[in-house]
Amino acid sequence: MVSKTHDLESGDAPTQDVAVDSSPPSTTPQIRETLSETTLLTNVQTYFSDKKVQIPESDKESFSFKKLWAFTGPGFLMSIAYLDPGNIESDLKSGSVAQYRLLWILLSATLLGLMMQRLAARLGVVTGLHLAEMCYRQYKKVPRIILWLMIEIAIIGSDMQEVIGTAIAIYLLSNKWIAIWQGVLITIIDTFTFLFLDKYGLRKLELVFGTLITIMGLSFGYEFVVSKPNQYEVLEGMFTPWCKGCDSSALLQAVGIVGAVIMPHNLYLHSALVKSRDIDRTKPAKVRDANLYFFIEAAIALAVSFIINVFVVSVFAHGLYHTTNSELRQKCSHYPSINGSIFPDNNEYVDADLYKGGIFLGCTYGLAALYIWGVGILAAGQSSTMTGTYAGQFSMEGFLNLQWPRWKRVFFTRSIAIIPTFCLAFFSQIEDMTSMNDILNAIMSLQLPFATIPTIAFTSNPQIMGEFVNGWVNKVASILLSIVVIAINTFFVIQTVQHYATWPWLVLVAIVGVLYLLFCVYLVLHMAVSMGCEGLLKYDFISNYVVGPVNSQLTVQPINYSRNNSELTLQSSETLSEKF
Repeated sequence: MVSKTHDLESGDAPTQDVAVDSSPPSTTPQIRETLSETTLLTNVQTYFSDKKVQIPESDKESFSFKKLWAFTGPGFLMSIAYLDPGNIESDLKSGSVAQYRLLWILLSATLLGLMMQRLAARLGVVTGLHLAEMCYRQYKKVPRIILWLMIEIAIIGSDMQEVIGTAIAIYLLSNKWIAIWQGVLITIIDTFTFLFLDKYGLRKLELVFGTLITIMGLSFGYEFVVSKPNQYEVLEGMFTPWCKGCDSSALLQAVGIVGAVIMPHNLYLHSALVKSRDIDRTKPAKVRDANLYFFIEAAIALAVSFIINVFVVSVFAHGLYHTTNSELRQKCSHYPSINGSIFPDNNEYVDADLYKGGIFLGCTYGLAALYIWGVGILAAGQSSTMTGTYAGQFSMEGFLNLQWPRWKRVFFTRSIAIIPTFCLAFFSQIEDMTSMNDILNAIMSLQLPFATIPTIAFTSNPQIMGEFVNGWVNKVASILLSIVVIAINTFFVIQTVQHYATWPWLVLVAIVGVLYLLFCVYLVLHMAVSMGCEGLLKYDFISNYVVGPVNSQLTVQPINYSRNNSELTLQSSETLSEKF
């Protein structure tokens, strides 16, 4: 059942109805109540409704492992998006196409992801509101709805990749007894089964996700050990920022790595997960502590995910680089139970994917390697499905100010994901799954600005973050790196569209592309105002259609979402009591 709560201040409220000081009414936002972490958009919260994890007190100001353990959880759940089946397939392709020479791209993308995840986590910690909730308060209604739709597209695209990965894993583990389309249907059942896990408590749920990450680490680590790649070449590829002798396919794969690693909905997810810890936001020292420990935890989690990704790249760089189909077909002849016919009898290089990767491992290192690979892919698909469900729930609660029961949310997302995936699996060959994965990566790459720009805008706004606002180094670095990633992803999308689309579709894509760029410009203008570019406010379009409820003068009676400035909060409360 869809429940709607009381109407809160949002970006489409008039900006001149209520004056809170002596400033001209045209520059003063309407304020119905002080917005803080105690102002909920819904009566029921998704991930931490029962109780929050308590943070142990410590008399010492030095680092505490006990505190780190209390903060451990959200970062590892976030890191699962770096290990979904789409990422695993991108890893094995980069290894088979460019050997170890793209590992530095993987490392750079992971570090960039850490930077953006840090900003998203800080937003949730400092304000007590996750990214979607802040968008509800800061954007006008129409752009807010567009943002929600874009994030939903990213979530559904990711869900389709997870369905494909899980179905392929089941196909491998059952030795073709369960067809791909049957595996797609099974993913409906297993997803609803996993939904009951959070009934046993927050920490137990986090333990389940930690177990799934451990299974992935052991599975792909086993493949790394038995394949014995050259350790020196692995390190050289990781720290040498160059791709000597790489062709256009390697360049496209490098772009695909960035698009696959950084998921737009993951920023929304992480900013919400950090709210599961009980942090006293009236004390700046406590907030500062939380920011530090969440960053350390996220860094450890992404380091683990990076190592697992390196395992996958290295295995296929060692065994599949410049390997022809006929060579692998010959190896598979020694294992009649393995489907070696998937490799055509020709001298072309193997076009690797999740299924062919498993067959390669089985034919090269034995049946155990094939089944262990299938277990790892299954764990990746299952864990990613659950985190995607939570991301969708947070998005819907925040952007639309409504909540669905979890099973309805899963049914909505999974139904949209399953229908095209089922049709593809039922009416086509397993090789077509690879082309679907490329298209999905391109679609999700397009959504990246709709997560990075709001994150940078809100964390750079002193009225929202208080003393924890981004410094100029953070602002410049995050903006420049985001521009680079967005440009890379745009190139990847253009290349993908050119490969798959016909002229009528290209015309449609061009029209959609113009609208897409215009909306990105709109978000950039809002970000500029949030950063303090007051000169933009002289334009009527900016003041009437871009600026949200934050005071447009950026200096008078700010609505400070951070609870650290107790004097400002008290002043705002007194003003509101006088008005209402």
